[in-house]
Amino acid sequence: MLHRPRPLAVRLLAVLVALLLSAAEARSALVSLTILKREPFAGGKAFGDTGPYEKIVGIARFAIDPNHARNGVIVDLDLAPRNADGKVEFEADVFLLAPKDPSKGNAAILYDVNNRGNKLALGFFNRGGGGNDPTTERDAGDGFLFRRGYTIVWCGWIGELLPGNNRMLLAPPVATDNGKPIRGLVRYEMVADGPAETMPLSRREGHGSYPPTTRGEATGVLTWRMRETDPRVVIPRGQWSLQRLPVSKVDKGVPGTLGQVRLRVAGGFRLGYIYELVCEAEGPIVQGTGFAAVRDLVSFLRHDTGKQNPLVANGMPAIKRAHGFGVSQSGRFLRHFLYLGFNADESGRKVFDGLIPHVAGGGLGFFNHRFAQPTRHNGQHEDHLYPADVFPFTYGDCTDPFSQRTDGILRRTATQDAKLLPKVMHTQSAAEYWHRSGSLVHTDPLGKKDADIPDNVRVYAFGGTQHGPAGDPPGRGLADNLLNPGDYRPFLRALLDALDAWVRDGTPPPDSVYPRIDKGTLAGWRQKDTRFPALPGVRYPDVIQRPSALDLGPDFLRRGISSIEPPRLVGDYVVLVPASDADGNDRGCLLPPEVGVPLATYTGWNLRRRDVGAEGMLASLAGSYIPFPRTAEERKASGDPRRAVTERYRTFEEYETRLGAYCQKLAGQRCLTQKDADRAVKAAGRARKLWGPSR
Repeated sequence: MLHRPRPLAVRLLAVLVALLLSAAEARSALVSLTILKREPFAGGKAFGDTGPYEKIVGIARFAIDPNHARNGVIVDLDLAPRNADGKVEFEADVFLLAPKDPSKGNAAILYDVNNRGNKLALGFFNRGGGGNDPTTERDAGDGFLFRRGYTIVWCGWIGELLPGNNRMLLAPPVATDNGKPIRGLVRYEMVADGPAETMPLSRREGHGSYPPTTRGEATGVLTWRMRETDPRVVIPRGQWSLQRLPVSKVDKGVPGTLGQVRLRVAGGFRLGYIYELVCEAEGPIVQGTGFAAVRDLVSFLRHDTGKQNPLVANGMPAIKRAHGFGVSQSGRFLRHFLYLGFNADESGRKVFDGLIPHVAGGGLGFFNHRFAQPTRHNGQHEDHLYPADVFPFTYGDCTDPFSQRTDGILRRTATQDAKLLPKVMHTQSAAEYWHRSGSLVHTDPLGKKDADIPDNVRVYAFGGTQHGPAGDPPGRGLADNLLNPGDYRPFLRALLDALDAWVRDGTPPPDSVYPRIDKGTLAGWRQKDTRFPALPGVRYPDVIQRPSALDLGPDFLRRGISSIEPPRLVGDYVVLVPASDADGNDRGCLLPPEVGVPLATYTGWNLRRRDVGAEGMLASLAGSYIPFPRTAEERKASGDPRRAVTERYRTFEEYETRLGAYCQKLAGQRCLTQKDADRAVKAAGRARKLWGPSR
């Protein structure tokens, strides 16, 4: 007679089977993580209680189910090659800086979305740390992230990058029509800011391009124009040619997918002019798999208990929570990742608990389309008509006045399961209001009223700063005015602490700080509306990046396929900017110490000089630094309406005292760490010379 298992044993067996199946499902998307290099980081230096770190370099290989509901939003995934199990395969470079003893970390991942293959988190959080192959103690900077115990993670997500300079690559599948090449209309835009005889069709070095077909090269149309709004002038076919370079090879790591194609124009490129080639190309990569790569790597590191997971401690995953950080393009990636519903893995588990999309402005990205070009953005002068600054802009729901569609960044995830929503800190510089449609993050699409900010979202506008802080002392680059050195990075350090506490134990973060219509601190961008003062020798902008609703063809919204290039303009959204105080500094924003107790005017805009072409257009992503006159005599001689340094602060000591009080206020609001508050006051000593010799 067979022994019949008791009911409890049956239940335990069922639980065990379910756990095994769950584990198998968790590993099914990330098939393998091959470690190529594992070595001590920073020479084995110990970082506080966390101890020493390891540098781990490898390749993650994925196989995702094209029929799974959570993968259905990936454009052309159904046209990608499949393995014997019906899965779509791809691979990505992986790079980790992890505590040597995972149990001594803070149980949190900081995932840094690489920007065009480049690692940025150490440079933004570790005061001088960085580099694309962080290895040494110098690369660790001041160790901010390491002392706090974060595991920093990167992986490739962009399929158009070329190998080199330790860039992180994705090797996505190529979509085909039953094995035959897919062809379609592609638009390439190039702007030369320096002398150039040839340029990549991608505009940027280190990037590949979809190869034009033979017909595309023969019948493609190349045009040029000085400004975005100028009529296109056709360049005769005999005056340009294309050079095709092979796909780069690598000894280790993920290989490149696209080769580089370069455009040569007779006589070379004229500075500042927009060159645009529209032609037939072939071989679209399934770029949307980049979202799945990030999703499935982070999920694997959080949940897998196997030997391949380097973050396992005592047989259990050492990671309990994960935060995503992305700068500019990478911040737009995080917004798009959230918008498409990727914050849940194939098993329905949350991926990121917290997100910091930084200087993303109101944009998404050209990330999940046929013939996607993910490193394109939208600028006032260049790349203006790519589908990056597109509806929806807000985290909560708004209605598009052109399509009458109601949508929001959080809508799909909230509809799936509100528990999957991460805590979000959207941070942006003043430049995002001028260059990246930043106001649309917190207004309706026509700029008529402030939008509601969801409870799980904070918005912080760093007034008086540019997209990336300039050096100090600043230069001019290709701009009219000195570039803006206003430094928001200390804010990011404090806000990361606040985000982690918000996720870990529910401690509320600082309230949102951003300019608002209802408070009169968010205004039209014309000088009469901002009330920016008339400053001697300073040109105020006559232009701004204002996104357009675009018609790229009937299949674009539903299937991500463009058939109208250049796109047809349907209408313009309305952008606003921070209002100015009497000095020209921003109102209604979170101001860094140097802007809150100023010695200069710090703006989010700057203009191109005459000698670099496209004079008067916005100098891309740049702000201005316009010092105050030093004395009353200098002010009167120049006709400057702003009070002089020695008029507003009688002595250096008065300035230092006021700066110290302001820094302590920021520290009390948890917007600065105490160390950074003290550091800002100490750095103020460099300004002592403005008051002349000590008496």
